[in-house]
Amino acid sequence: MTKTLLHVGGRVLAAIDDSVYTGSVASYAAWSARRLDAPLEFVHVLDRRRGQPGAPDLSGNLALDTREQLLAELVQLDEQRGKLAQEAGRLLLQQVQAAAQASHGVAAETRLRHGSLSGTLGELEPDVRMFVIGKRGEHADFDTGHLGSQLERVVRSVRRPLLVAPRTFREPRRVMVAFDGSATTRKGIEIVAASPLFRGLDVVVLMVGEADAQQASALHWAEETLREHGHQVESRQQSGAVNETISAAIDEERVDVLVMGAYGHSRIRNMIVGSTTTYVLRTSHVPVLLLR
Repeated sequence: MTKTLLHVGGRVLAAIDDSVYTGSVASYAAWSARRLDAPLEFVHVLDRRRGQPGAPDLSGNLALDTREQLLAELVQLDEQRGKLAQEAGRLLLQQVQAAAQASHGVAAETRLRHGSLSGTLGELEPDVRMFVIGKRGEHADFDTGHLGSQLERVVRSVRRPLLVAPRTFREPRRVMVAFDGSATTRKGIEIVAASPLFRGLDVVVLMVGEADAQQASALHWAEETLREHGHQVESRQQSGAVNETISAAIDEERVDVLVMGAYGHSRIRNMIVGSTTTYVLRTSHVPVLLLR
């Protein structure tokens, strides 16, 4: 039986920013921490490289004294921007901290860091049980339909389970596992079966592909593993294109959470920025728990 998310310690760590996803991220993180009986922490990362225009090169147009004065003013302005960003970050952390307590009865710690998001989460990962992050961040272009570039880097870099939150929170009642019989998706079944995160939730197991004896045996194993832990289980064996089949099943089965592998070599477990994981994250309106 896998130990991931089941018996190990560690906290739920949610990365927040000033985007429309922040409230949902905070709610899913608080919900997860309460069910796991785990500490909750919110982190806000200030990346100085994002959203700040570079200083123009005016060296050929200004006299020495004027250029030095301008550079000094730009340095002062940059310091002021940094202070404002820190204060805004502290206020944001205070708001989500209060919201987690008020809505879910969960006390949370907060952390303000400088650097890149993926680098920061990688540094903090050893003490983390599960990450929560929004599908897109404050700098996302919602017209493109693409995932946030920050999310792509995070999915590539972290090894812990990662819950990717949609724009709105809905308390999960029903979970679906994208299953293909591989080691990663069997681990997903074991996590859903035994973790307190999913205790009491109905489970749908979805297998995509032409039915054969090997798939039937794997699907039977998944059903029995889940039932042994008290879950109400339904299984679906469907043929068709994997991307569209998974996305359609989310709506048809009215599930509230999708569990799937973040990478691999089978059709369901393609690497992020590979077809299936990216497609499902981009099109899904429910949270997706990605597993290694």
